[in-house]
Amino acid sequence: MNAITPTVTPYVIELPEDVRRLNLMVASVHCAGCIRKIEGALHKTPGVINARVNLSTRRLVVDWHAPENNASRLVQLVSDLGFPATPYDPEMLSGANAREESRLLKSMAVAGFAAANVMLLSIAVWAGYDGGMGDATRGLFHWISAMIALPVVVYSGMPFFKSALIALKGRSLNMDVPISLAVILASGMSLHQTIQGAQHTYFDASVTLLFFLLVGRYLDRRARSKARSAAEQLVTLTATSATIVNGDGSMQTLAVSQVEKGMTVLVAAGDRIPVDGQILSGESDVDASLVTGESLPANVAPQTLVYAGTLNLSQPLTITVKACGDGTLLAEIVRLMEAAEQGRAKYVQIADRVAAIYAPAVHILSAATFIGWMMFTNAGWEASLMAAIAVLIITCPCALGLAVPAVQVVATGRLLQHGVLLKSSHGLERLSNVDTVVFDKTGTLTTAELHLTNGEDISDDVLALAAALAQHSNHPLSRAITKTWGQRPCPDVSNISETPGFGLEATQNGKNVRLGKADWCGVDLDGIPAPFASAVIWLAHEGSEPLQLIFQDTLRNDALETINALRASGMDVIMLSGDRESTVSQMAQALGIDHYAAEQLPAHKVHFVEDLAKAGRHVLMVGDGINDAPALAAGHVSMSPASAADISQNAADLVFQGNSLASIPASIRTARMAHGLVKQNFALAFLYNAIAVPLAMAGLATPLFAAVAMSSSSIVVTLNALRLRLTKWSISS
Repeated sequence: MNAITPTVTPYVIELPEDVRRLNLMVASVHCAGCIRKIEGALHKTPGVINARVNLSTRRLVVDWHAPENNASRLVQLVSDLGFPATPYDPEMLSGANAREESRLLKSMAVAGFAAANVMLLSIAVWAGYDGGMGDATRGLFHWISAMIALPVVVYSGMPFFKSALIALKGRSLNMDVPISLAVILASGMSLHQTIQGAQHTYFDASVTLLFFLLVGRYLDRRARSKARSAAEQLVTLTATSATIVNGDGSMQTLAVSQVEKGMTVLVAAGDRIPVDGQILSGESDVDASLVTGESLPANVAPQTLVYAGTLNLSQPLTITVKACGDGTLLAEIVRLMEAAEQGRAKYVQIADRVAAIYAPAVHILSAATFIGWMMFTNAGWEASLMAAIAVLIITCPCALGLAVPAVQVVATGRLLQHGVLLKSSHGLERLSNVDTVVFDKTGTLTTAELHLTNGEDISDDVLALAAALAQHSNHPLSRAITKTWGQRPCPDVSNISETPGFGLEATQNGKNVRLGKADWCGVDLDGIPAPFASAVIWLAHEGSEPLQLIFQDTLRNDALETINALRASGMDVIMLSGDRESTVSQMAQALGIDHYAAEQLPAHKVHFVEDLAKAGRHVLMVGDGINDAPALAAGHVSMSPASAADISQNAADLVFQGNSLASIPASIRTARMAHGLVKQNFALAFLYNAIAVPLAMAGLATPLFAAVAMSSSSIVVTLNALRLRLTKWSISS
């Protein structure tokens, strides 16, 4: 085994005096292309040091040299790109997302109603071609279709029209450009054909296309609104106020934003520490899992550094403020999270790569059709334009648009049946090409529940005495003893006191009893072999030999089997943990993990994962703690157990239920199969276009042919995706 030594130093980097930072909200950002456009333009601007956009929070952070630029010009630059910028306000963003979601739902409902009715009218017209329908009746049906379709196109097509307009303003193309062009031209030309009394119109194609695309867009928006940014949730761990101790001994309560470096802060037991600082007086236990991920509280005393967001458990503390606000460790973890989310947002999915080629190709083919008909036929501009529109319609991205969602729906349902929740639209694609799995230890490979391992070797009388002391403490080891003893009666003890960082003391029948650390209980550890344990404490009863109580974090039942399965499939397995070196080393040895790193802070984990990525690795990060959230976001893809902190679950792409880790290799196998089906679907979609486009360019694509071809391509793609459901293998295999 190889222990990996962290090379990263913590954390906070103070901005130089001439550097300014601007936090903006750009609500109209919706894809990796938007991010590249904004960041690229800002990085070319004189004075700008750094610019980053977070897709989850729609937050733009810009650092610039004050003498070379100013905030107004930077805001104007972003707005000129087609992305109106306002001061960053998470509550405003939440409201904007809710309004957009509601708008999409209404648009989808209207388009669905219109599509059903216009399609019924179109079927009647198609049937009338051979059934003797008169021109007047056909014209009436076309006018009714126009009255239904045209207002719907204007209302329901607005999300696509706005997106296309933003892309065109930025001198780029996206999938909404050909969609908008096809819908507008088809509707306009259909109206012209209706006025002229022609046989063919495309109202049904326009509204049906809008309906299906709005369904996909609404579901995507709904999924995003369900997953709040982990970076934003981290902010909720910050205390809103602090108790300041003045020079004359008086106290006052200030908002955290008003606290300044050098002040003295009093933190009561049970409160979150509001600042980064150094303990001036007091001893206590602090839950520092935010920083270290360690399952046991850390003992703190005067001169010890403590951090904002950590929880003071035992005794009051007086702290000298070293950093507050944006200068705290918690604020830096938020920045680590946002930077990791930003990098993940730049990932270009296979559908986006296809769209980058598809959109201009459709325009070129449609324009070539119009020019060819005008140059080489005598059909006139109307017939030439109809042929060009037919190309746009028949190459509508229904099959391409369904290529990924159809597979995702089937794969998501299959995973969900076995307790795996897919939270990210790109999670399956990323998971399909992982080659390295990085595990957190506590709460991931283990259940994060300490239990007494040598309880059977301890007599009931002694264990009852330990429980009598333990029931007066909230320390995790005390709770483990109490849980082991259960509801059985305990002996009477008196004068119970707790010394933070050392243990509990009491009197029984005039004799002193201590439960805690070895040296505090008078135990000399020289010559006593260290057991395989997460923690060890001692019970010292005056007049009796001290007794060792050994605690171990419970491994998940199939942890070893899962590690072996991953290694057998050719993956490298690494363990990162904030726990002590000895504990992590023992766990790595028990699981057969060759590479591990102990005492990892959040920044260490992030940089470790980023270094693997720079080396060409595709990392699956599996973790559960608050301190794992930035590393989860930094991974190529990430998974978290359902027992994890909410922040970690929101940062993860997949969440697995229960205590089983078998779903990890099974999910990877599912993702690989799904990725293969996606590629097959794209091949089928391109095959469809290879057959249909020449027919449309030749003028052979009637409205009936276009409707049947579009529907057939979508059905074939969906049936191919269903093969994933029919595959015979167990998710636990």
